[in-house]
Amino acid sequence: MGNITKRGSRDLMADSAMPLESLVSALQSRLYDAIIKEDCDTIKTLLRSHPVNQPLTILASSTGHRLLSQTQPIFPIHLAAEYRKPQSLLCLLQHGADPEVRDGQGLTTLHLMLLNWPVTSTTWTKPSTRIQKILTDIQRNTVMCLRILCDHGAQVNARVDSGNKDSPLHLAITYGNYSVLSILAQNGAQVNAINESSMAPLHMAAYILNKNMIETLIACGANVNCAIASTGVTALQLAVCTASSKAGRLLAAGVGCIRLLLNHGAQVNAQDHEGHTALHEACFGGREVIINLLLEFKANVNILTRNGESPIYMYLQNSSNIRDVTLLARLLDRTYPLRLTNKQGILPAGIMLPEFHILRETLIKLSKKPLTLEAICKRNIRNVYGEKYKSHLKKLLPSKLWNSIYGIYDFTSLLK
Repeated sequence: MGNITKRGSRDLMADSAMPLESLVSALQSRLYDAIIKEDCDTIKTLLRSHPVNQPLTILASSTGHRLLSQTQPIFPIHLAAEYRKPQSLLCLLQHGADPEVRDGQGLTTLHLMLLNWPVTSTTWTKPSTRIQKILTDIQRNTVMCLRILCDHGAQVNARVDSGNKDSPLHLAITYGNYSVLSILAQNGAQVNAINESSMAPLHMAAYILNKNMIETLIACGANVNCAIASTGVTALQLAVCTASSKAGRLLAAGVGCIRLLLNHGAQVNAQDHEGHTALHEACFGGREVIINLLLEFKANVNILTRNGESPIYMYLQNSSNIRDVTLLARLLDRTYPLRLTNKQGILPAGIMLPEFHILRETLIKLSKKPLTLEAICKRNIRNVYGEKYKSHLKKLLPSKLWNSIYGIYDFTSLLK
């Protein structure tokens, strides 16, 4: 029994007669294969000859995995993370691997893992299919690797060296999924960290209309009213802007994100540096469901931008909006005074088209016609209580008074 030599040791003894360059190549090739196969016993043996934090540079892998050249070195810990090998990753960390070592692009192990996060489908019709099982296993292994890295001191706030200096949370928004966010936050990730573009993770999640990510970030303490320093734009404005360009299911998803932000305290009348509110963005986009939602949360239809543009001005800028006279009438009913021009005295581009000549003249006349004090008071009551409390007011007010307040002037017939 005393003459029996372990297989790994015997291989190294046989290799000792090889030229140094070939010996290094063979050693790195076996280490590469051992990491991919999660052969921890072989990894431990090979680390006696190959420093754990020394990059692999020359590989002739027998497993069919990628080959690396001298100009593309990769550290063993990066290899384990990129290929989602939790046992290999744990073994390397236990033997002194540095999770903060950076590759040639300035990326740490955590960065690389997030950049290579697997994409999984949520539309499987047969959950037991072999392909879905493989993808589920990959997802599970990736989460295990992330937890192992966090448990072994990976810096969850380390920035990428290049580009926007994104934090791991920013990368998780772009490449990961919502479960990653909570894991990072639980391990100390700064949920309100901003990148070089002054965007917090919540801004990015709102812009791509990812409701799960928005919900997770808010639950982890994200500031729902944080504004981008360079523009003053909030997450609500970003969500409205993106959703206004969508239709069908994507529009419905966007409305869900907007409502989620509003329910968690997003300031509906917050203005960016140019004075635009979420309602300005929604009116330009012309999506009735978004405009109605903002009005439900008391969006002010009379706020002007720095250039003197009201929400209805933005609505009339887009000629495709003007054909929806019902929505236009609803906005007109809430707008007073009606300002049809900006500070330069320029009318909205949409109503300048020849086909809207009659409408343009009608609106100009309306803008010059002052309302009575009684009409202004009734309009203010409608704006304050909105449609949401309309039926409640009917129970409190005398029927004659209620009919007087809500028997509003029908702008629709006037605009046709």
